[in-house]
Amino acid sequence: MANSMIPAGDFRTSYAVDTTIFPTVTSRNVAIASVVLICFAPYLFSEYWLSLLIQIGIYGIAALGLNVLVGFTGQISIGHAAFFLFGAFSSAYLSTKIGVPAFFAIPLSGVVTALVGLVFGLPAARLKGLYLAIATLAAQYILLDFFARAEWFSGGSVPAMAEPFSLFGYVFQGDRQYFYVVLAYVVVCFLLVTNMMRSRDGRALVAVRDHYLSAEIMGINLTKYRTLSFGVAAFFAGVGGALYAHYQLVVSYEGFGIERSILFLAMIIIGGLGSVLGSILGAVFVTLLSIMGTLMGTAFVVLLPEVMEWISSLLAGGAIDQALGLKTNITFLREIAIGVIIIVFLVFEPDGLAHRWHQIKAYWKLYPFSH
Repeated sequence: MANSMIPAGDFRTSYAVDTTIFPTVTSRNVAIASVVLICFAPYLFSEYWLSLLIQIGIYGIAALGLNVLVGFTGQISIGHAAFFLFGAFSSAYLSTKIGVPAFFAIPLSGVVTALVGLVFGLPAARLKGLYLAIATLAAQYILLDFFARAEWFSGGSVPAMAEPFSLFGYVFQGDRQYFYVVLAYVVVCFLLVTNMMRSRDGRALVAVRDHYLSAEIMGINLTKYRTLSFGVAAFFAGVGGALYAHYQLVVSYEGFGIERSILFLAMIIIGGLGSVLGSILGAVFVTLLSIMGTLMGTAFVVLLPEVMEWISSLLAGGAIDQALGLKTNITFLREIAIGVIIIVFLVFEPDGLAHRWHQIKAYWKLYPFSH
């Protein structure tokens, strides 16, 4: 019992103890049990809901990389979708043209995309604010034009084909099998980011975000870590794109314009940008809270079209339906909803769903003295 709860007072005597991922045995067991329970999802949900869960996992990995860039480093990017798509085309090219197995093509695509992200990150590292946003938008259009013209790489106007995911000759077919592939990558990627933010480099990224002048005075190389954040963000975008390619088996550059980059931003804004909640919690709690928020924000955005379709069915035949034509403009309604939700979260809940979830946990932890 004594090992499952944090004792009264703060008895931490080393930085390693202060930044442990699981502060108690109970928290560690709950995390493990949650992953085990998720493994039963293919036996409990239909193919339709499994497809949504797979999308949440894929986009969650890409949004995780964007949260490192925007939430933890304080940079801005409205070209994240282009790096996601670059990872998808890279993995498709490696698996079909070169013959690299998908198991190796996915991480290799992440590395290649990271290198591209570093190239665009070098000039962007010296910019900030509106100028940085314009630079990342330019990167989006440069890569999209490259995809349209480089037929040897992307197929041009013809969608690129990707090989199905296989491991030691066993091909993962269908959503029920591919779900475990995505789940494994989600767990690995989230553990990678968690441990990275506990490291010296992770603390340097947060220092650059909080006060870049103070960070520079302390000896932190601003250009190095700003560029590094672009590379890390591109890596996870590439991994997510590669998983997307081997899930769809067909990759096209259509549908990955700036609107998709805005969706990635919506995921991390709704979920919660990286924020310091107090030194008493330790940096690890901040990291875990923000990472969990990324996944919640991704789930929110992915499931939003389903909610909009349900709402439109309720309004069918009414005055609003006749005015907007909801049955034929579900996408239009979704874009409106995402824009409104982003504004609402920025005004009323700037720390996102992660902050709200933390408040709920704190309420029940202190109940009935939570006031």
